[in-house]
Amino acid sequence: MVLGLRVVGLCGTDLFKLGTGGDPPGMVLGHELVGEVLQLGSGVEGFAVGNRVAVPHHVPCGECVYCRHGSQTMCETFRENLLEPGGFAERILVRPRAAALAARLVPDTVTDEAAVFLEPGACVLRGVRRAGLAEGDGAAILGGGSMGLLHLLILRALFPAMPLVVADPVKDRRALATELGASAAVAPGGDARNALLDLTEGAGAGAVFDTVGGARLLESAIGLTRRGGSVVLFAHAPEGEHADFDLNALFKYERRVIGSYSGALAEQEEVFALMAAGRLDPSPLVSHRMPLDRFEDGVRLSRERKALKVLFTPGATG
Repeated sequence: MVLGLRVVGLCGTDLFKLGTGGDPPGMVLGHELVGEVLQLGSGVEGFAVGNRVAVPHHVPCGECVYCRHGSQTMCETFRENLLEPGGFAERILVRPRAAALAARLVPDTVTDEAAVFLEPGACVLRGVRRAGLAEGDGAAILGGGSMGLLHLLILRALFPAMPLVVADPVKDRRALATELGASAAVAPGGDARNALLDLTEGAGAGAVFDTVGGARLLESAIGLTRRGGSVVLFAHAPEGEHADFDLNALFKYERRVIGSYSGALAEQEEVFALMAAGRLDPSPLVSHRMPLDRFEDGVRLSRERKALKVLFTPGATG
């Protein structure tokens, strides 16, 4: 299946890869994609030319030891990029496994700006499910960037009454978090802890989601959890960085530190269903739309924290 680009999101993983230079020269990144069907390959069913389609770039095999044990995102087949050359292009070939298993027809009720969050939303949902949250818990989100606020929106869609605290040093992002449904949006540190204690009868968070990354926040994240709570590591750390925290704070109070990487088919399906049902609309997170020839501008604005979420569209400036 060949898609013509409608919108593609700039992701923190894209910024990480651009910063580290770990990918081969000439590789086209981009994986948060909504496109229009231009051509159907042999055997592709359920789509027609002109349809709007959202499609992630990874699909697990479903058969290996990792898939059989619920670790689909660790599957070697999952690591294969099924978008050629990548989402930051005006035409994208969707390889057969993604066309058959991961591509979704976008209903008229869902905008491009919402549907483009299918893949990152699935990543968030996987971490939420791995955290083991339940009604009556509270949660904290470290970082009020686009992924932190996407955690907020998904948690609010799943747990409408849950106390949710967002911690971020930027005042404007705290204000937006409040608009989007945070119970409290505070500066990191003592303010976050006090807000959580007030909202959870002194217990602390059932889960803390670190969307910033690195070892610096881990000890404080553990300190925000209740006994038996979880810290979910969602973001990349610098290569080779090691954590240092009080092991007894983990052991004696049955806390957990959980890594959560990407999102598999089950999470993709659930997030898309939330969007289609009108329970999840991430479009308020989009701060900038610009054509692909302004790619460097989008990267710069994101790195300087002057953009929350950048979407690229086809065509050139003007």
